[in-house]
Amino acid sequence: MKYSLNRKLMNRNNKKILITGAAGFIGFHLVKKMTSLGFKVVGIDNLNQNYDKKIKKDRVKFLNNNIKKKFFTFLKCNIDKKNQLKKLYKYKFDYVIHLAAQPGVRYSLLEPEIVFESNIRGFFNILEIVKKNRVQHFMYASSSSVYGGNTKLPFSETDIVDSPLNLYAATKKCNELLAYAFSHINKIRSTGLRFFSVYGPWGRPDMAYYFFCKKILQNKKIEVFNNGKHKRDFTYIDEVIQSIAKILKSKELRKRKLHNVINIGRNKKIELMKLIHYLEFYLKKKANITFTKRQEADMLETYADIRFLRKFDKKFKSTDFKAGIKKFVQWFKEYHKNDFNF
Repeated sequence: MKYSLNRKLMNRNNKKILITGAAGFIGFHLVKKMTSLGFKVVGIDNLNQNYDKKIKKDRVKFLNNNIKKKFFTFLKCNIDKKNQLKKLYKYKFDYVIHLAAQPGVRYSLLEPEIVFESNIRGFFNILEIVKKNRVQHFMYASSSSVYGGNTKLPFSETDIVDSPLNLYAATKKCNELLAYAFSHINKIRSTGLRFFSVYGPWGRPDMAYYFFCKKILQNKKIEVFNNGKHKRDFTYIDEVIQSIAKILKSKELRKRKLHNVINIGRNKKIELMKLIHYLEFYLKKKANITFTKRQEADMLETYADIRFLRKFDKKFKSTDFKAGIKKFVQWFKEYHKNDFNF
């Protein structure tokens, strides 16, 4: 069944958005949101294998089956291959939301060169698209990882972020610097979104809540670093998408400098063991845990100051973590029903 669109929005809003990483977790949900608001979306992704390609293909299939073609076009291309981006030249974009990247701390330890090419060269190539189109607003994914070794909590956008603990964090800090210089030179508004541990249905299989869930059901051992004492500001996908939509055309931003960074978090710290306990509760199954020492590339805790975010989304209300995990588990059981005979 195709998504129904608000007719008033459809008539008023024929603007085009480029969303990179459209087959990714956040990108998938954002395509659904922006097309429901009447935007015409071109989504690109290279469908790589940095985590299970099947879920990426299933996301694209879902989008193609549920959104009318005149509102969504998917193109397969690699952002770090400039010649592949030429297929975008025929479009005139009003906005660009850049989410494509090689995500994750672990992956940056295993494949640093791939991460560099995608997150730095790829980012620069997208800036060229932004410049060519003279877009009204360029938004891009940064990360809570940029706070690195900072010890002052909660993390604020005004904090100095010069102590990244891994290459992934360093590339995201570099993105912010590139975007700042780009905005200054080209007078194009840009906003970096510092995402804090986004979770929910259709999530990334390489993230803790997802692979913990799978391993519990498979009766496999879960390796828990730092004896489970890590704390994360887990942020449910729905409020992330709502915040992006609010920020995109915010009048509040027009009063501020051309480049800004905004924390997209929940302003709550959750210990990793609480996540595991909630998964055990909803799966009705005990986890087999092996505790190990902390990896030096890992942050001890993340905790977002979201006062700046609330200026753009005055009605921001975060999802209770236990309720969010329940929704994830419900989706997981449906999506993986053939794998586990639910």
